[in-house]
Formats: sequence, C-alpha cells, structure tokens
Amino acid sequence: MKKAIGLLGGTFDPIHIGHLRPAIELQEQLNLAQIRLLPNYIPPHKTTPDSAPEHRLAMAQLATKYTPGLVVDARELAHNRPSYTIETLIELRKEQPDTPLCFLMGMDSFCGLNHWHRWQELLEYVHIIVSDRPGFQSHFNPTIQALFRAHSTTDPRLLQQHLAGHIYLFNNAQLDISSTQIRRLIRHGNNPQYLLPEAVANYIREQRLYQSSVL
Repeated sequence: MKKAIGLLGGTFDPIHIGHLRPAIELQEQLNLAQIRLLPNYIPPHKTTPDSAPEHRLAMAQLATKYTPGLVVDARELAHNRPSYTIETLIELRKEQPDTPLCFLMGMDSFCGLNHWHRWQELLEYVHIIVSDRPGFQSHFNPTIQALFRAHSTTDPRLLQQHLAGHIYLFNNAQLDISSTQIRRLIRHGNNPQYLLPEAVANYIREQRLYQSSVL
C-alpha cells in the first residue's frame, strides 16, 4: 500500500493563508505523501465564484509553486458544471487503487455532510479528516452523530493502513481568514497584505480581480 495523500477542495476565490497553513500542518503531522488542492468549478453549496476558473487555478498554482507537498489538481475545473465531491473521489480511487485517500474538511462542513450529494458513499472511497479548533463545541445532528460513532478513530496510523472508511478529528491552529473577507477588503480599497501569498496578491493586482484598486 502506498503512502496516503490528502485532498482539499474549495473555490479558492482567492486562495489564502487560512487554506495553506492548515494544509501544511496536516501534511506534516499525518505523514501524507502530498495534499492535492482541488479548485471547484461551481460549488453546489455556495454562490458562483467571483473570479473565473482560470484565475482561481492560476492563483492556486502560484500559492503552491514553492511549497513542497502541496500540488494543484485541476480536474474539477474541466467539467464545466457543478463539482460533486463523490464523482471526483470515484475518479481518484480508480487512479489510485492502492493509496489511502484522506479528504480534508472543516468542522462546519462535516456537521452538514448529510446534505451533500451521495454523502453516504464518501467513506467507501476516502477517510474524512475534520479540522477541529481546540475548544470548539461541535453540534452533530443525529445522522452525523451516528456516522461519527460508526467510523471515528483516534489512531492516525489507521489512515495509512486502510484505503478508506475512517473519520479522524485533527486539532490544528485554524486562522480566522476567509476569501469573503479578502474580497471585501479589496472592493473597499483596503490592503489584504499578509492574508494571502505575495504572488497571489500580485496576480490579483495585475488582473484587477475583485475590483481591486489597492494591493
């Protein structure tokens, strides 16, 4: 069996430190071979992204260019339709039949997992790694509570020993940064410096994304 890889989906509109720093910590502490960032074309549970797919892909590539262990997988951007996680995971499992796959998500997303398309099938293809703030009080609905009880583990070694099927809570330092916050700053003419990689900030300025006047 090969070394596990992590999968992190998102609109990345724009990608920022709040995406990247937790991904690095997860990759290092769970001993993952790599983490693949999967930019969505159109996320089913969010509004249409502000910037075009080619811009979001370019920003993700710039953000990860010099970061070992983080790579960009652009497959969902090629679909030209809403991105359903289960379809991507089925495709990846076919490509990686002997590699454990770890799908990364925040606690807020996990609490609403039962509203995802074909959510009951996810653990057939991946482990689910939930980033959980220390001291954060999660509130599982009965469906998610039952799923967690059936599949949770506190042993990270199982993520390498099995291809899929476990839920693991990972306590990491989550940064209070959001893409919405950054877009709002730019639209108001404020400087988002240090909230996102310098290369991404430069790209936003050059392409005049998010109605930028100051960067």
